[in-house]
Amino acid sequence: MPLRRLTAVFALCVPLHLWACACGCGVFEVGGSDMLPQGAGTQLFYQFSYLDQTDNWSGTSSAPAAANDDQHIRTLYQSVGLRHMFNRAWGLSIDVPYDQRHFTTIDDGVPVTLNHGQIGDIRITGMYTGFSGDMSSGVSFGLKLANGDWKVPGFDRDTQIGTGSTDALLGGYHQFRIGALGSNWSGFVQAIVDAPIVTQGGYRPGTELNAVFGAYPNGWQLASGVELTPMLQALGSLRRHDAGSNADPDNTGYARLLAAPGLELRVKRLRVFADIEAPLWQNVRGNQLIAPWQAKLTISLRL
Repeated sequence: MPLRRLTAVFALCVPLHLWACACGCGVFEVGGSDMLPQGAGTQLFYQFSYLDQTDNWSGTSSAPAAANDDQHIRTLYQSVGLRHMFNRAWGLSIDVPYDQRHFTTIDDGVPVTLNHGQIGDIRITGMYTGFSGDMSSGVSFGLKLANGDWKVPGFDRDTQIGTGSTDALLGGYHQFRIGALGSNWSGFVQAIVDAPIVTQGGYRPGTELNAVFGAYPNGWQLASGVELTPMLQALGSLRRHDAGSNADPDNTGYARLLAAPGLELRVKRLRVFADIEAPLWQNVRGNQLIAPWQAKLTISLRL
């Protein structure tokens, strides 16, 4: 029963990091397993995500690589955090990311490859899950800070690890049972908006909306206290183009739909969730690098 009540709540309340690139990275912010604490208490979590952007895309189809100076962006995202629920209704989270980026671009006709790793923009998120006794609906709200470095030489503003902006974060979710009473399938919907409110250095990243619909059956009992649950997810993203004197509005902004099947393993107080995400349809503005697939792994432990 806790899995059915909490899977969607986790997706809302995990304060995953903001991705600085403008090619669909923010979709990692939604979807996942039930990391939300079951009542008052504290959880530690770790997330690893992988994104390898190799294919140039324009509009709804692939485009020649020569049309885009950016040739390759590969990023390893890691994040550690702590979440404390004061009671079943109110909680607070802090998330600290560390990102490593490999970037190849064409500068005056010459390929240039750069590598950089650093702490990214920290997120502080509050949550309210007290609309109902089973925590089936809730909201999250908070800030993405501007602590990440956005002045690394050689990187454009939309490929820096830090955005330089302070963003307002607002999300909501609802979970439900699928089919007739007694069905062993449940589902959830969830969305998060990330909107810059304070910017600097002539760059305003585009406001972004990420949403997910997920469905999952009752988990398979592998042993006492051990449960494995498959999950089907459809992820959607909308992002406005960037703005400002140091932005590239003609080559930022997109709409995307992805399939993201995943598995969650629960071993008593430990939860492990992994998924693979692949685009079903996308429409990008100008020329942008996209990834043919991407993945994430989340591990949480309730203390």
